[in-house]
Amino acid sequence: MRILSVTSEIYPLVKTGGLADVAGALPLALKAHDIEVKTLVPGYPAVMRVIGKAEERLHLPDVFGVEARVLEVEHEGLDLLVLDAPALFDRMGGPYIDQNGADYGDNWKRFALLSKIGAEIAAGAIEGWQPDLVHAHDWQAALTPLYMRHSTTAGTPSVITIHNMAFQGQFSSELFAQLGLPDRAYMESLEYYGRVSYLKGGLTSATAITTVSPSYAEEILTPEYGMGLEGVIASRAEDVYGIVNGIDAAVWNPASDPLLVENYTAAALRKRMANRAAVASHFGLDDDEGPIFCVISRLTWQKGMDLLAEVVDDIVAAGGKLAVLGTGDAALEGAMRAAAGRHNRRVGVIIGYDEQLSHLLQGGADAILVPSRFEPCGLTQLYALRYGCVPVVARTGGLADTIVDANEAALGARAATGVQFSPVTADGLRHGLRRAIRLYGDAKLWTQIQKQGMKADVSWGKSAERYADLYQRLVSKGH
Repeated sequence: MRILSVTSEIYPLVKTGGLADVAGALPLALKAHDIEVKTLVPGYPAVMRVIGKAEERLHLPDVFGVEARVLEVEHEGLDLLVLDAPALFDRMGGPYIDQNGADYGDNWKRFALLSKIGAEIAAGAIEGWQPDLVHAHDWQAALTPLYMRHSTTAGTPSVITIHNMAFQGQFSSELFAQLGLPDRAYMESLEYYGRVSYLKGGLTSATAITTVSPSYAEEILTPEYGMGLEGVIASRAEDVYGIVNGIDAAVWNPASDPLLVENYTAAALRKRMANRAAVASHFGLDDDEGPIFCVISRLTWQKGMDLLAEVVDDIVAAGGKLAVLGTGDAALEGAMRAAAGRHNRRVGVIIGYDEQLSHLLQGGADAILVPSRFEPCGLTQLYALRYGCVPVVARTGGLADTIVDANEAALGARAATGVQFSPVTADGLRHGLRRAIRLYGDAKLWTQIQKQGMKADVSWGKSAERYADLYQRLVSKGH
């Protein structure tokens, strides 16, 4: 089976969040099911620098007023189709925002182009290769199924994955005329309170919709999590599937991870202490017996970082320490810096993102805090399980699906892998922290939780099998 994946980012070439990890790992996992995936990704500078010699498969002299090429190359096991359109993608900032943190004013065009080219490849624009199914990721690729619907490939099945319903690709309705779609597509698929929503276009057009956890698939049917699109989801309910993300078990493996100070396994957890000492040193923390809690996150309201700011003093008062790695809202960055200023050698904060440091935190911190108000799946807690870094998570979405709470029954059955807390408030988080600190005080019990988490199957194996089954059903129906 041939699959075209359309995505705005892919690990290890370009990454701003979990979308990149999924887009990079799923194609590799699908090879075991005899599924060939080619991934269409924009030719950002970070991509163009590393792809080396690539074969030009498509030349487009004028699409939306720009010249573009599609280059094909293999990179670290991934079959890539790189959309080289320098006028839109050769920029110094990130994939979506400029160096000053502002959205690019033409994101509507940049990702309409990505989707348009995806639809043309689906129609056979690349000689000798045509996909049986197209898989689009998030709003940036969401117009792909819509362009397909209004082209010769209306019968080719498509899947759209919602990684986060909060990001919808909303733009002025005045731009619709420039998208090259029939007039009826506006009201049928794109109109959202007088604006255009790319994500809605995908949700109304794709053959099937997937979310990144079963709980999130149910949550987005409600106003609280549906972000204004819950009615659209409800109308497509029979076509919605919740499939938990996996992680790349080769990249995230404490036994072989080159980014750790010392490698270790569940049978040799004592070796983990070298990484713990390195975390304390890197973040300027006391290297004592008090638990080290870590945070690796965007510093935003969605991630519950304002709740964390409220409970930092409680962590320190209970004898704990906190290491924060992240970037985001200026006010929350300031609150974290202020906490570090109040609690010298008990709170350490590094503003930014560092892949190597994120691995070290997972391999050295005692527990990781994930107090998200909503979390479609979450990958951070999956990495943590793999590394024996006990997750303390909000009871929502994929966090609830992937972490077994250390309640009395689960502890008795030796099944617990972390701590869940609810409601998602500062008091709820305080309660979760108190439970975690009590558990940490019982070294034998804490080690049991660590080892149980490290045994959990968080790879792409089962999830890839579910995607393979879904693809097969959709392709069979299409024929």
